[in-house]
Amino acid sequence: MTSIDSIVIQKRPLPLPDGSSDPLFSRKFIKKTARGKVLKVHRERYLRDDIACGSKSCKECADIYQRHPHLPQPCLSAKGITNNTKVTAPHYLVLDTNIILHQMDLLESMLGQADSASSSSSTSSSSTALPSFVDVVILQTVVEEVRHRSLPLYNRLMDIVKDSEHAARMGRSDQTAENRRWWIYSNDFARESAVARRENESPNDRNDRAIRTAVKWYQGHSPLDVVLLSDDADNVARAQSDDIQAMNVRDYVAGMPAADKLSDLISSREAKSSTDKGSGILYPEHLPVGQATAAIKGGLLHQGYFNASAFNFLEATVKVPRYDKPVILIGRDSMNRAIDGDVVAIEMLPEQEWKASADDVLDADSALKNDDAEGEGEGEEDNEAVDDAEAKLDKKEKKEATSSRGERQPTGKVVSIIRRNWRSYVAHVDASSVHSSALGAQSLFATPVDRKVPRIRIRTRQASELIGQKILVALDDWRPTSRYPDGHFVRALGATESQAAEQESLLLEHDVPYRPFSRAILDCLPPEGDTWVVPPKDATHPSWRGRIDLRDENICSIDPPGCQDIDDALHAKQLPNGNVECGVHIADVSHFVAPATPMDAEAASRGTTVYLVDKRIDMLPHLLGTNLCSLRPFVERLAFSVIWEMDPKTAKVVDVRFSKSVIASKAAFTYEAAQLRKDDSSQTDAITTSIRLLNSIALKLKAQRMANGALNLASPEVRIHLDSPEAAGPIDVEQKEMRETNSLVEEFMLLANVTVAEKIYSAYPQTAVLRRHLPPPRTNFEGLQDVLKKRLGFDLNIDSSGALAKSLDTCTDPSNPALNTLVRIMATRCMLSAEYFCSGSVPRDTFGHYGLACGMYTHFTSPIRRYADVLAHRQLAAAIGHTGPGATLHASLADKGNVDGVLDVVNKRHRGGQMAGRASVEFFVGLSIAKRNEAAKQAAAAKGDSKAAAVVAGQDFRLREDAFVIRVFRNGVSVFVNKYGLEGLITLPAKSGVQCDLDSENYTVTIPKELSGLGKDVKLGVFDRCTVAIGVEKDRSTQRKRVRMELVL
Repeated sequence: MTSIDSIVIQKRPLPLPDGSSDPLFSRKFIKKTARGKVLKVHRERYLRDDIACGSKSCKECADIYQRHPHLPQPCLSAKGITNNTKVTAPHYLVLDTNIILHQMDLLESMLGQADSASSSSSTSSSSTALPSFVDVVILQTVVEEVRHRSLPLYNRLMDIVKDSEHAARMGRSDQTAENRRWWIYSNDFARESAVARRENESPNDRNDRAIRTAVKWYQGHSPLDVVLLSDDADNVARAQSDDIQAMNVRDYVAGMPAADKLSDLISSREAKSSTDKGSGILYPEHLPVGQATAAIKGGLLHQGYFNASAFNFLEATVKVPRYDKPVILIGRDSMNRAIDGDVVAIEMLPEQEWKASADDVLDADSALKNDDAEGEGEGEEDNEAVDDAEAKLDKKEKKEATSSRGERQPTGKVVSIIRRNWRSYVAHVDASSVHSSALGAQSLFATPVDRKVPRIRIRTRQASELIGQKILVALDDWRPTSRYPDGHFVRALGATESQAAEQESLLLEHDVPYRPFSRAILDCLPPEGDTWVVPPKDATHPSWRGRIDLRDENICSIDPPGCQDIDDALHAKQLPNGNVECGVHIADVSHFVAPATPMDAEAASRGTTVYLVDKRIDMLPHLLGTNLCSLRPFVERLAFSVIWEMDPKTAKVVDVRFSKSVIASKAAFTYEAAQLRKDDSSQTDAITTSIRLLNSIALKLKAQRMANGALNLASPEVRIHLDSPEAAGPIDVEQKEMRETNSLVEEFMLLANVTVAEKIYSAYPQTAVLRRHLPPPRTNFEGLQDVLKKRLGFDLNIDSSGALAKSLDTCTDPSNPALNTLVRIMATRCMLSAEYFCSGSVPRDTFGHYGLACGMYTHFTSPIRRYADVLAHRQLAAAIGHTGPGATLHASLADKGNVDGVLDVVNKRHRGGQMAGRASVEFFVGLSIAKRNEAAKQAAAAKGDSKAAAVVAGQDFRLREDAFVIRVFRNGVSVFVNKYGLEGLITLPAKSGVQCDLDSENYTVTIPKELSGLGKDVKLGVFDRCTVAIGVEKDRSTQRKRVRMELVL
């Protein structure tokens, strides 16, 4: 029962003597909506006297925590920060907005030492990584400004704060990555620190004044000193004039333990580099975002995503609605400091200046290898030399960039950056840019693994230590006076080519979250842990309420070998009326993952489980994914079931029912084992009969889908065989084999997803979580249609998905079965990506799934590894009136804006996870080929034959394989090796007076023997077969062993 003391009544403030509202409590203004409607807004603010400071040593606030136990408990240590030599007194830190926006890598660093508040803790030791910044106060003014300016940084900030709040609630005070002791003080609602915006005062000046006011209050209230950390020189000066202790980040870091290493993490935006002095302008200035946005609305400019070319560092494209084809950007001036993924505003060039895409492969590393990271702005003479070099390189770039002979396409230039999509990038230090004689910090180049990203200039004191290391760097700025962007070092990942560093870099490159689950998340798990079991049947028990008992059904699962997170199982049986009952049973993850909990927030952030060759990055903690939610055989598990009554002759659905259930799987099969069981006529048990029934229905379902126009596309898929789960060394690579049982599972999962989509949409037409695959633009297929017609004589009809499917079936060569697979792979690349969406956010006629030829679709069948499925489970439970936990739809799934935001993240994580998985396969295929080549070399040497001496002298025994040519350039070809699912670019050396003869109209290139090293000139065209030697070498850009191919014909 709530006590009278805990009830606080807030009264509306009285007006001022002249009758007007006090601006501290009330604000009136007029705003214009996106649709042009003018609204009059009146906001009232109620100030409180009971907002706590967060310090454990504050006696004045102790009563507040007692009266409001549901609020965050104090987390700032009683002794504060005591190990900074620049601030001798124990203190807390208050951060300005610019520190959060520009220095988050520094703030998240783990280079700290145990302080007086945690040195006695049993969890702290000299070998444990500790956070560098603890006992930090974040003002509400700062939080709101960060949220408005950068949602990703806001999320990173709130993760730290939530972990600190959870640790305080659990009574933990140790200094760890999960308890940095960060406190949010709601200064805008505290009577002592609230400020109102003054007349003619800018929002930024008001926020700066609010921060200073709050720090001033903290100084008088807190038993410890308070230091304001800001890189705004004016704000620091104003604070100091008001007797507030304030300093910039570089000065404060200089007094911290590990200052040398921490200083490398300071963003270059902390202060403009002195290299601006005397440097010439290399790029056009960007238009202000507001001006560019107005021009876009007026049709003068166009907005789109900047997509850098993987083959030519001087070329990029931007897709805009006005043109069917992407707008091409050629040359550095036209790309104007945009980086892959940025949202840019482009200005179109006159049509007579439109150009064609270059048909050469241009490598940035080769073209710019002699650039000097220290070369810009070091003095007048040096500047003249740099300007001369810039002029020569610019002339060369323009000549190369305009040397194509293909079809012209819309051409433009970047005039503004609407939104930067910068992230942290995996890179390595360019050893040639390191000056071994330099003392102290020096500038050097970090070359990103992603070839679409230019070299990044960083400044570090650890240059010699970082050579040969994979490192993580962050972008800070790209000035118009600099050929390269500026950034800062974040951390080292490990030695290049080490498997641990390579695997971590794969995750970082594709922005896959992989940090260990925090204590706040693990505390959401059932306290019984591994011993949790489904309780005995009791209709009143929360685990049984609203569930049906299916434990006696002959349910089994069919999965790939080694599958541990079994999230689906099936059953089928004959009904007395002659029909067949078929059931799909999906792990009831939503029973364990409740909305608005730390575990739910983490799952939403991760979005998906990511599968690498030798490991899995789970979306959910291991206890759930591989145990409590996994539908293991002979164990009772909670499930969500979709059960159909179907006509066995036509596979038509007669009836469907949905229910949460309790099941006990009778068997777990691999695809191969299930296939053998089905085909073995001597097997007549109930499980085998169930599999055969399922298979007979699945064959009819697939036939119906294909008749409706579903596409049978392809992607290069191989299976890596490892030495052991521990050693993770590849011993073989083979193509995945598809069996009837693969299709069996696929068809019933598709049917379940379609059925659930229709149900949740009927219940929640505005917020249903669905998945769509839009029809591809016809222009996407123009290149493939043309090359198929000219090279093979095939006509590709793209009028509909059904027409495309029939056309793909005709693209065959009896003497070359792999050709059809290649054509399907190339057709897949012409498609748009499928995406999750909120039903109320797109037109109804765009719901369809082009590839599956169905009108509505969702993902329901893999909630252990996909967060979208968890959302669909919650919506389905509410839609069917489930009476157990989760019966009421959480408010977040009734908010269209919230669903949109969550699905945006899920879509991004899904794409990143797929790319990371493919990169992992490519990495291990390379390791396997290197192992084969080395074994062949050693075997030949061991024979002692005439080849042995040559082998020892350096000749190799590279793998020879058949390949298809899939693209031709003036200086090389791109090939595809079907057996390994590998794509490789073969570039030819440049020789004076000798060059290839490219026929871009007919997609062929004639390679002189002087360039190929073969005994004769060779003419190759797209879809031609050739023989390549496959070896492994260290890639200059990634410093990772990669597959390298060479024509041997």
